[in-house]
Amino acid sequence: METDGGDSPASPPFATAQRWLFMMSQRYQHLLDKSTPYILNRWIAFSVIAFAYALRVYLVQGFYIVSYGLGIYILNLLIAFLSPQVDPEFQELADGDGPTLPTRRSDEFRPFVRRLPEFKFWYSLMKAFCIAFVMTFFSAFDVPVFWPILRYDGRGPDAGEGAALDRD
Repeated sequence: METDGGDSPASPPFATAQRWLFMMSQRYQHLLDKSTPYILNRWIAFSVIAFAYALRVYLVQGFYIVSYGLGIYILNLLIAFLSPQVDPEFQELADGDGPTLPTRRSDEFRPFVRRLPEFKFWYSLMKAFCIAFVMTFFSAFDVPVFWPILRYDGRGPDAGEGAALDRD
């Protein structure tokens, strides 16, 4: 006699895999929740992973396009981390009257609330570096890079070394 679920041997294999995946995601989330107050330890762990990635790219002498994409993503995260959640200039335009002081005791003045909180910034960086590190083990991601495209300095494609000196 079959049952509707549980640990019976008649349950489909995907249900067992789904249960295992759910348990692993709960454990992973528990570890993330426990690591939240340890800011310095989290950033040290990030530094180790970033150093390992940089060392891997240096030793392999490749995967520059992966590093370039990673750099663009890091810049995007950094801009979100340094930006306010609500731009005061646009908020003043929406209110119509401009900035006002708190009138009640419950009105809390919050000078700066980030668009991307520190923990999410750290977590996104960790994921990005781990994914980029794994990508360095597959040769499909080692795309040759034509460096003048990545290093734009305002000169035309046919400008030589002397053109930069003439322009200055």
